[in-house]
Amino acid sequence: MIIPDFPVHKCVRGHGLNSKERIWQIVYQIPLGKVASYGQVAKMADLPGYARYVGYVMKNLPGDTRLPWYRVVNAQGRISFQPGTSQYLRQKSLLEAEGVVFIEGRFSMRQYQWQLD
Repeated sequence: MIIPDFPVHKCVRGHGLNSKERIWQIVYQIPLGKVASYGQVAKMADLPGYARYVGYVMKNLPGDTRLPWYRVVNAQGRISFQPGTSQYLRQKSLLEAEGVVFIEGRFSMRQYQWQLD
């Protein structure tokens, strides 16, 4: 499995990459302190309607990945892991370290959602 460990060009759409590679490329581009929903990543990877597939790809990343997987969240401004679990706490901690503020388990998608320029 090839995990991008290098800067990539914006708007990588298709061009010989398989669906997992397109997802990795999009996730790699999410800026520090910003988040993207599973559905948003799917659309940007030319996979509209495949938000669950994005979740599957994120779930199956190697433990030592350098992709910012934790910046992929659900569209309601919540972490998809069960609250209180070690995975939830790890993702929340990583997002908070980048300045994402949680209030009662949620954060503002309006404020933190990644928007392409």
